[in-house]
Amino acid sequence: MLELRRTAAEPTGLVDDPLMAGDVGGAAETVLGRVLDARLARAREVDAVFSRDVAGRVTAFVRRGGKRLRTAFAWCGWRASGGSGDLTAVLETGACLELLQACALIHDDVMDGSVLRRGAPAVHVDLARRHWAARMAGSPESFGASAAVLAGDLALAWADDLLTEIALGSPHGPALYREWQAMRTEMVAGQYRDLHAQATCASGLDEAVTIATLKSALYTVERPLALGASLAGADEHALEALRSAGRCAGLAFQLRDDLLGAFGDPARTGKPVGDDLRGRKLTYLLAVALRLADATGDEEAAAALAPGGAASGDAVERVRAALERTGARAVVESKITELAAMSLRHFGRTGAEPAVRREFAALVERASGTAPQRTADSG
Repeated sequence: MLELRRTAAEPTGLVDDPLMAGDVGGAAETVLGRVLDARLARAREVDAVFSRDVAGRVTAFVRRGGKRLRTAFAWCGWRASGGSGDLTAVLETGACLELLQACALIHDDVMDGSVLRRGAPAVHVDLARRHWAARMAGSPESFGASAAVLAGDLALAWADDLLTEIALGSPHGPALYREWQAMRTEMVAGQYRDLHAQATCASGLDEAVTIATLKSALYTVERPLALGASLAGADEHALEALRSAGRCAGLAFQLRDDLLGAFGDPARTGKPVGDDLRGRKLTYLLAVALRLADATGDEEAAAALAPGGAASGDAVERVRAALERTGARAVVESKITELAAMSLRHFGRTGAEPAVRREFAALVERASGTAPQRTADSG
């Protein structure tokens, strides 16, 4: 799935018929690599130290991980809306999405104090280690966090620059840019609502859904589908169907990520397990468990799940046990299956060709973990 087959005579990143080619993943990696190489070369022209420490880490971070789901969903939106021929613009839009994702993850790890991402030290941790190795003055942790913020800012700047270039070169540029503008604001809003929920010890189910939608569902699936569709000049009917499909699939993706955050294997997810539980982050999983504990009068579970609880290892195990005992894990599994099925029904309303519908179904399975492969895109 999504792996381009090209001959040596074909130009890099270009394919005349993506459905005949079979899979665009290889082309997406080629285009992304070309974008990163160009940005890193420009950074070297600006300053060697900045290029080595910041730009180099951003490009390495983007290269080493993620399942490129956002790129694949952008391609599906493009194809579902009649896109054909030159893939360059849609694959470069995918590169923008990967850079935006890098910004979000780098900043998120700083805010959450996460030490591992994509199977390697988080960017702020890696930069703090450089501080120690270089025997710099001051606090390694402060240096690492501050430099990582700049690294995330750089990833966002690169994404914005590239998206602007794409929009200027497309007859559908204004529509494309409107989707991009909305997505950036939604992502920041979701991140703030996440922080706000922690600070206020929120526990409501509606708030958990709002956070999951803004922070993840929209920019993981809904907006990538709409970005691809915009490049193809999609009409409002197609966009509405794609947005509905994307929101359902995006929520399923986030709910799977919540489960993996609580019960996953770090060797497979590439990030620590239990961080959200330790920080009592308001997830749909936690909100469901609190509601079930209250409905059944399970005071022990309610106490373990309550916002503002202790962050010890024993406390995390008690939370995990409460998620199982209340039945919240099973409820969320069922909700994921329901959302994935709804997503496919909405996508069918686009009138996309059968091959594109099959591709979308396979992507939803990967994102939601409803297929035998149970890992989600950890970034």
